[in-house]
Amino acid sequence: MQKFVRAVIGTNNIDHCARLCHAPTVPGLVKAFGSGAMTNTIADIAQAKAILITGSNTTEAHPIVGLSVRKAVRNGAKLIVLDPRRIELVELAEIWLSQKPGTDVAVLNGLMNVILTEGLEGKEFIKTRTEDFENLKKTVEKYTPETVEKISGVPAADLRRAARIFAEAEEASILYAMGITQHTTGVDNVLSVANLALLTGNIGREGAGVNPLRGHNNVQGSSDMGALFNILPGYQSLDDTKAKFKFEKKWAVNLPTNPGLSVVEINDAILEGKIKAMYIMAENPMLSDPDINHVKKALEAIDFLVVQEIFMSETAELADVVLPGVTFAEKDGTFTNTERRVQRVRKAIEPVGNSKPDWQIICEISKLLGYEMDYSDPSEIMAEISELVPQYAGISYPRIEDEGLHWPCPSKDHPGTPILHSQSFTRGLGKFHSVEYRPPAEQANGGYSHILTTGRYLYHFHTGTMSRRAKGLTEICPEGFLEINPEDATAQNLKSGQEVLLSSRRGEIRAKVKVTKRSPKGTFFMTFHFAESPVNALTNPALDPIAKIPEFKISAVKITRI
Repeated sequence: MQKFVRAVIGTNNIDHCARLCHAPTVPGLVKAFGSGAMTNTIADIAQAKAILITGSNTTEAHPIVGLSVRKAVRNGAKLIVLDPRRIELVELAEIWLSQKPGTDVAVLNGLMNVILTEGLEGKEFIKTRTEDFENLKKTVEKYTPETVEKISGVPAADLRRAARIFAEAEEASILYAMGITQHTTGVDNVLSVANLALLTGNIGREGAGVNPLRGHNNVQGSSDMGALFNILPGYQSLDDTKAKFKFEKKWAVNLPTNPGLSVVEINDAILEGKIKAMYIMAENPMLSDPDINHVKKALEAIDFLVVQEIFMSETAELADVVLPGVTFAEKDGTFTNTERRVQRVRKAIEPVGNSKPDWQIICEISKLLGYEMDYSDPSEIMAEISELVPQYAGISYPRIEDEGLHWPCPSKDHPGTPILHSQSFTRGLGKFHSVEYRPPAEQANGGYSHILTTGRYLYHFHTGTMSRRAKGLTEICPEGFLEINPEDATAQNLKSGQEVLLSSRRGEIRAKVKVTKRSPKGTFFMTFHFAESPVNALTNPALDPIAKIPEFKISAVKITRI
C-alpha cells in the first residue's frame, strides 16, 4: 500500500506542465528572488517599452498572451526574439537572435556582458535590492559578444544591439516558456533570465517583470497545490518542520519526509521493481513523455495501472482500470491561470454517464483505502486551501464570484497582488547567480547529424486528446510534419510531402516532410500532438540535475528517405 501511495505522490499527473513547465522555475526564480510565477499580469505586458521573448512561440502556444505582445508593439515597444526558429513574432521584432539550440545561457550572459561593459545596468536597483552582484560580474566578463558568437552563432553586432534595446528601455519585460526550461540546463537558463531582470532593475514595476508562460489553463494552480514531487501546497518545503506539522495536524496523517520521484525516475523505478502500482490523472505520457518506448515498457510492466481520463487516450488503453473524469463544463471549482489569477469554474451541464468530478473520485478512493477524505462541495476544499496555503489565505468563493484575484492574497480584505516584488523580494534581497554555459546532453554526431526540437501548433493542444476530436480543428490541421530547412532538404533530395524515417538513439518514427525556412539549417522541428508520428519516441530523457526536467528540446537525429 505504501508503495502505491508513493507512486501517486511521485507521479504528479494532475497536469503535465505542472512539472514540465513549472518545475524549473521553482528552483530557478525562487533562488533568485523568491517566486516561481509570472511577476506581472498579461495585460501589463502591453505597457512594456521593450520585450524579450525566449523559448516561447507565444502567438501559437499562448495566443492570448500574444495579443498583449502585439498590442505592446503597436504602442511602440521594441521586441527582441531569442529563438532558433523563425516564429511568427519574428515579423514584428526589432531584432531576432537565432541561437544554436541549447546555447541560451551563453547568449544571456553575452547580453549582460554588453550591459555591464557599456554601463547600462540599473546601478541603484543593484545597490539597494540585490546581492552577489560582484560574482555575476566576474562570471559574465568572459562572455564577450565575439565569444558568444562562436558558441551560439548569434552575430556579435546583433547581441550588442539587443542588449542596448533592453537595457535602455524604461520598462522591459521578459517572457519565457518551455523552450528554455526543457533542457538539462533548464534551471541555469531560468537563473540567467532572472539575472538579466535584476541587472536592469526590471522587477516590481508595470511593464517589466519575469513572466514564465504556463502551458495549460491550470498549470499554475496545479503547481500551487503541490503537484510537484518535492513540495507541499504553497511551495512549502517538506524540510520545513512547522509547515509539515501544519498539514499533518489538519489531515491527521504522517507525511513523508523525503521527496517523491519525477516522471522519468518513476518509469525507471517501475522497471527496477520498486513501484508496483500507479494512478495517472488527466495525463497522456504515452505521447507526452520523453523516450516513449521506455515509457511503454514501464507501463506494461507495472502490476496495476489506474488512469483517470475524459477520453480513451493512448495511456488509458494500457490501464487495468479507467476512471471516467469530467470536463471543465461538468464541474465546479477554480482555475489559477498563468498570471496567478484565481478564477471560478462553474458547472454548465451535469456529468455525462457515470463520470464524476476528479475531487469526488479521489475522495471515494481515499475512503476505500481507509482514509476518510470527505467534502460535500468544492467550496469546502477552497476553504481548506485558504487555511493551509498562505498565498491563498484571503481567497474564497464569495470574493471571486465576479472577478478573480491574484495571489498572494494573504488576508480577507487584501485586494490581491497583480505585480510581485514591488517593494521587496520574498527572500529579502534579489540574488544574482553565477551561471556558466554548459552544452546540451546530446550532440549532433556519430551518424545523428541533425538536431530535433519540439513544440506546438496553434490549432492543437498538447497530445491532442481533446483538440483532435474537434472537427473544425482537425480540418484545419489534420496532421503533423517534420519541418526542415531548404538546404537540408536539397542535401537529402527531399520535397514537401515526402515521407521519411526519422531516427534517434532511442527509436524511430515515420513522418512527412515540410520544407520551410522557419527552421534553421541543421535543425528539425516537430510537434507532439499526433500519435501517428509520436515524436517523443525520439526525445532525450536526460534530466536537469535540480528540476529533474527532461531535455525535450534537443535530440540528435538522422533522416532517411522512404
